[in-house]
Amino acid sequence: MTFLSVSGLDARYRSSRGPVYAVDDADFELKDGESVGIAGESACGKSTLGLAVIRMLPDADIGGSISFEGESILEMTDEEFDKKFRWKKISMIFQGAMNSLDPVFTIRAQFLEVLRQHNFEGDADKTISDAIKSVNLEETVLKKYPHELSGGMKQRAVIAMALLLKPKFVIADEPTTALDVLIQAQIINLLKSLKKDGMSIMLITHDLAVLSEIAEKIGIMYGGQIVEFGTSEQIYKNPKHPYTQGLLESIPTLKGSPPKYIKGIPPSLLDAPTQCRFIDRCPQAIEKCKQLPPKFKTDTGYVRCWLYE
Repeated sequence: MTFLSVSGLDARYRSSRGPVYAVDDADFELKDGESVGIAGESACGKSTLGLAVIRMLPDADIGGSISFEGESILEMTDEEFDKKFRWKKISMIFQGAMNSLDPVFTIRAQFLEVLRQHNFEGDADKTISDAIKSVNLEETVLKKYPHELSGGMKQRAVIAMALLLKPKFVIADEPTTALDVLIQAQIINLLKSLKKDGMSIMLITHDLAVLSEIAEKIGIMYGGQIVEFGTSEQIYKNPKHPYTQGLLESIPTLKGSPPKYIKGIPPSLLDAPTQCRFIDRCPQAIEKCKQLPPKFKTDTGYVRCWLYE
């Protein structure tokens, strides 16, 4: 059964210089219990894609469709989405725990505010206690202010906040950024544990190695588009899009040739290009790349590249 279906999703920010095409024609599906990883360079649209799914883009025009458990969530009013889905079925771990926690309130006060905002009527103390224990933190943390916690503790507190109402789907936006290697491992193990308990995760990250630990499916984003989508095995063992190949070749390894880098800079998202968005950096570009490629089906997903016409 399809759990989440995203079809033709567009997200355009309004600016004084015109629309910014942050997400353009994104498609993917997840079955119940599956997780997806979204990878790509900075400013390619990864976070915007996650925020569009949880409907937290008030300054953007959203198009396309998102179906969650058979219901079209883009057609709902904000009040209806708040009541039925936000934080109850879909929640988000925001990028940068230090910025997402309010410095003048204790952790417990911030948890209580989340429950109040979503009209929670159960046992607040037990719910908060269960959430904080689920991320391997002591209850004494609840009495502290954010500045009294380490970076890893703050990140786990943010994850606990996302889990308060036991959602079925969590969007994790760069949950290991700015953490040391040991804390990163703890956070990844925590996400793996949540996944084993039946939770689906959308993991947004630059780290392709991290994605291999969590996601069955991976979408590679470039210039606002998902240029390749497939299973983790296909993406890692048989990448098709030249950009995906370049990303994997840029990862240092203990054996083999030294890492390579992708020359050039990403395209501007202010003007939607009428040609392949990777054409100026692609070592395999052909004449037909001057046209915008459609999505060509692969065995496990699709790829936007004329080489696979």
